[in-house]
Amino acid sequence: MNMLSSLIQGNVVTLIFACILIVNIWRGFRRGGTGSMQHLFFTIIDVLLTVLSLYVSYQAAQGLSPIVADWIKGLGIASPDGEMSWWQNLYYTVIISMRDLAMLRFAVLFLLLYLLIRSVAGGLVGAIFYLWSNENSGSPRRVRERGSIPAIERVLSRVFGVVLGAITGCLRILLVVVLLFGFVTLNPGSPISRHIQQSNAYQLAAGQVIEPFAGEWVTENLPVFTAEVKNQLTTLMQRRYEVIDMQLPKDIELAAKEVTKGAGTDEKKARLLYDWVGSRVTYDWDKANNYIEQGIWKEQTPQDTFDTKKGVCIDYARLYALMARAVGLEVRVVTGLGYDGRGGYGPHAWNTVNIDGKGWIPLDATWASTGDWFNPPNFDSTHIPDQKAASDT
Repeated sequence: MNMLSSLIQGNVVTLIFACILIVNIWRGFRRGGTGSMQHLFFTIIDVLLTVLSLYVSYQAAQGLSPIVADWIKGLGIASPDGEMSWWQNLYYTVIISMRDLAMLRFAVLFLLLYLLIRSVAGGLVGAIFYLWSNENSGSPRRVRERGSIPAIERVLSRVFGVVLGAITGCLRILLVVVLLFGFVTLNPGSPISRHIQQSNAYQLAAGQVIEPFAGEWVTENLPVFTAEVKNQLTTLMQRRYEVIDMQLPKDIELAAKEVTKGAGTDEKKARLLYDWVGSRVTYDWDKANNYIEQGIWKEQTPQDTFDTKKGVCIDYARLYALMARAVGLEVRVVTGLGYDGRGGYGPHAWNTVNIDGKGWIPLDATWASTGDWFNPPNFDSTHIPDQKAASDT
């Protein structure tokens, strides 16, 4: 009655379930008992192979991930001479991401291993059944004409086919419910999730099958996993500047070494470069206003910023990062939101530098003219990295 009520009310999820069930029942009726039994058997084999392949791929990816990371680090990534083409840019982005982003590396390995293992397992099972069917096809059989099959046997075959078709349909509906359960877990307050949960058929399958066996694990681990994936994708987008700006122009290298000449520590080097970039580069208000008012963005390289001594926040950050790497500092470009002084936040970019004994410290050369933004105590209150913004959503 509940499922019928949902159908009458036009719940899309219940309608999809009903269509899956009806189609499989009709196919069972057409195939009869023998054909439906074979189809159900192969469906179960396919599900088992998929689950087994997922499990083996998961375990193998976990074991191989640190090995692959060490292998990539041992390659010694060096930038090519001259300007990089698009495919070189893509290659270095992938290599650096696979080296530094554990979740991305695991996901790529898992996908590749699953495709390989599933294909090999499916091929082996298919070959076994092919050989088995060929062996049995040679035995003499008496083929009965359709008219010679008793009517009661035909009726029973159809009925048995309908039952097996319904079982096959329920298995497929259950697979759809698993996917919907994951979506609802990740988006509990969305309109789509509310519509899914209004389906009585979904409530029955999720409540009686999914939740007792895997519900707690899914609700606890899937959001954490997804948040981590979002964070690493955001990090990947930020780390692209390491690839784009991998080449170090000679004049920028010489300037960085000149600025930091005599600096005894990495922190002193980082501070001297912050002072230099913050005082030499002028904020390009025309570029900023063109983007805000007209959507026109002028992309420029650190070399452009170095030559013109003009740029916006991302240009300050990219030039600082290039100069810092020129003197051996480990540095990153960070994108996110910066306080606008009017009670709100807007898109912004800055840097973090890895200092021995202090870890990663933040600095904002763009704001250097407004105060000391080299690792101040209130930095986090005015700067929100994209990773934090993603984890808060």
